[in-house]
Amino acid sequence: MNKKQQNREKPVSGKQAVKPMPAGGLKFFSPALCIVALVAVGIALVVLEEEFLWKVQELNLHLDTPLFFHQQMVVAGGLLTWLGTWFTEFFFHPALGVGWLCLWWGLLMFLASRAFKVPLKWSVVLLIPVALLLITCVDMGYWVYYLKLRGHFFVAPIALCAVCCEVWAFRSLHGKFFIQALFILLSTLVFYPLIGFYSLLAALLMGIMAWRLKASLTERLVSSLVAMLAIVVIPLLFYRFVFYQTSQENIYWTALPLYHILEDHTAYYIPYYLIVAFFVIMAASYGLMTGGNVKRPLGWVLCHVLLLAILVLGVRQFWYRDYNFHKELRMQRCMEAADWNGILEEAAELEDEPTRAIVLMKNLALFRLGQQGDKMYHYRTGAKASNTPIPVNMSQVVGRSIYFYYGLANYCYRWCLEDGVEYGWRAEYLKYMTRCALVNGEDVVARKYLDLLKHTRYHGKWAEEHERYVGHREALEADANYSPILHLMDCDDQLSSDQSVVEQFLMHHFIYNPSRDTLYQDQSLNAALWMKDIQLFWPQFRQYAINHPGKPMPIHYQEAAYLYGHLEDGVDISHMPFDPQVKQSYDAFMQLAQRCQNMSEEKMRDVFYPQFGKTFYYEYFLIRNQKLY
Repeated sequence: MNKKQQNREKPVSGKQAVKPMPAGGLKFFSPALCIVALVAVGIALVVLEEEFLWKVQELNLHLDTPLFFHQQMVVAGGLLTWLGTWFTEFFFHPALGVGWLCLWWGLLMFLASRAFKVPLKWSVVLLIPVALLLITCVDMGYWVYYLKLRGHFFVAPIALCAVCCEVWAFRSLHGKFFIQALFILLSTLVFYPLIGFYSLLAALLMGIMAWRLKASLTERLVSSLVAMLAIVVIPLLFYRFVFYQTSQENIYWTALPLYHILEDHTAYYIPYYLIVAFFVIMAASYGLMTGGNVKRPLGWVLCHVLLLAILVLGVRQFWYRDYNFHKELRMQRCMEAADWNGILEEAAELEDEPTRAIVLMKNLALFRLGQQGDKMYHYRTGAKASNTPIPVNMSQVVGRSIYFYYGLANYCYRWCLEDGVEYGWRAEYLKYMTRCALVNGEDVVARKYLDLLKHTRYHGKWAEEHERYVGHREALEADANYSPILHLMDCDDQLSSDQSVVEQFLMHHFIYNPSRDTLYQDQSLNAALWMKDIQLFWPQFRQYAINHPGKPMPIHYQEAAYLYGHLEDGVDISHMPFDPQVKQSYDAFMQLAQRCQNMSEEKMRDVFYPQFGKTFYYEYFLIRNQKLY
């Protein structure tokens, strides 16, 4: 009887022994779970963040020119930003961009498993850094307008893949003591200018892993000391002799995002701390994970499911899902396509108090469709603050677009220029600077920006379409999208400070900068309604009546005139042909106001809105102290 037969026939005393499941039974469960998780994340990103991904690529710029490459390489980590912006372009088609992102995450998991010898059955652990990388993307919110790191979505995945390759190569050199120490030094020297901080992370991991390899104490000490020396000295050498555009306090953190506006917002760095901690633990525990059979299949499966549940809940907790933020993005995308009806459809489906950016885009769409005087108050109004801890200015969110479409091309250009210098040049900035140059008749400047846009992957078609306006002013004037803008530019062109308060500056511009253009004067009347100033209203109201003889007066203008005529005796309104519904609505409003005079203003808004929410009366009396930004 051989030994295997003896073991088979040996009785088991006590409880029945747990039979391990063969490696072939469940070993592919963990990789399959990883693949399913990546596919699920990809679908969620495309479905939930389509507009956000579109905005990410609009606020991105990659040019296929040698000059652009050299401009990125003047700071440590430049290769990452060059690659990151290249891949970010693919978000023009969200599914394609997300596909690339998932491939990089999958490659990271594979390389990490090889570098740290993670058994196949425990590869689900490698979803942890992927979940943390996902959080750094989906928790951005309004940081998309302010983050200076270019190609943010792809920078960290690409860099961590490089880190894993370095660690894998270092581990493969085991037994070659001096070569290992030299590799730490040379790899940090080579990779620091390419991937910045992440090369220092790789050196740290190699220095830690040296203590997990079979080597003498001297060999371990030398490897660790070389790693520490490389981390401290190499960035200083590059700062001193190569990279002059990086401040000394930032040389150890290059290629990491900077979450700083007036102050550091440290909570956004937590995922990066956890990513570093994860890889440090992987290096420190190298060799402790073993392969082989699954001894307790049920417990092993439950452990996988529990880890996956924790990651899902964690990502869900930090996934930024602000209703108004996503509404703004959808409206901006409609505005970029000159889909004014699309903006109104979005404005009609509000489930929350809107931000002023939403209100301004709605008013712009009504103006472009000629419906502002009749429907301006038919949509929910408000001034809800942006749901973010950072100080958001409308000038960065939608101010450029608002200024341009209301004829303030120089203010649009100014903000594009200033933000380009501060946050880096982006495709959206170049497109608006092109538009500004065209309406200002600066064909040479427009040609310069169009030539740049032709070197992008997806904006070249837009540039080719706008080339037909260069040198052909008549084509621009005949274009339905540009013609109203040219009308609104018929006023004194003076550039001053708007104090970053877009809406207030715009309204004062239309009131205090007179123009002979009819379309401009119509906007002056709307500005007078916004300011709720009776003395400013009447001259604009009379001018509107002169400009539109024989045409019905829009309902909101009638409501304002009827209300102001009762509030002050300076103008006789008895001879004005008001619509009966205007008079009836005013009388009903005042009667209800008498009955509710002891209520708080907040309570009155709830009572009055169902019947009078679409009137100027409600706007005048119950909408106050709107927060402007």
